[in-house]
Amino acid sequence: QVHLVESGGGSVQPGGSLRISCAVFGYSLEDLAIGWFRRAPVKEREEISCASNREGDTVYAESMKGRFTVSRDNARNTVYLEMNSLVPEDTGIYYCAAFVNNRRLRCPLRRYDYWGQGTLVTVSS
Repeated sequence: QVHLVESGGGSVQPGGSLRISCAVFGYSLEDLAIGWFRRAPVKEREEISCASNREGDTVYAESMKGRFTVSRDNARNTVYLEMNSLVPEDTGIYYCAAFVNNRRLRCPLRRYDYWGQGTLVTVSS
């Protein structure tokens, strides 16, 4: 069973940066693909990125490219989402999700089986 815990959310001013974390418990990150998603107020859930357990295999939603960066730390079993040049439209609850990727499928993936509880990011002056 995979258990995901997001942390690091908070309030930040427009133009600022924030790094949020997704700690993985119960499974080795080396066997998982991790996706980041967000849900903004009165909007549907939006996919931000997919990072598989294949070396260098990370894809981003077009609107996130250049501002958001995903990194994986297998030693800490943690995935990070670095967010820069934040704007109020980035406000929302950010979730990480996991797929047990024994076959090392490439991103993007069609499904994730485990989800964290989310962490709130608020971009406001």
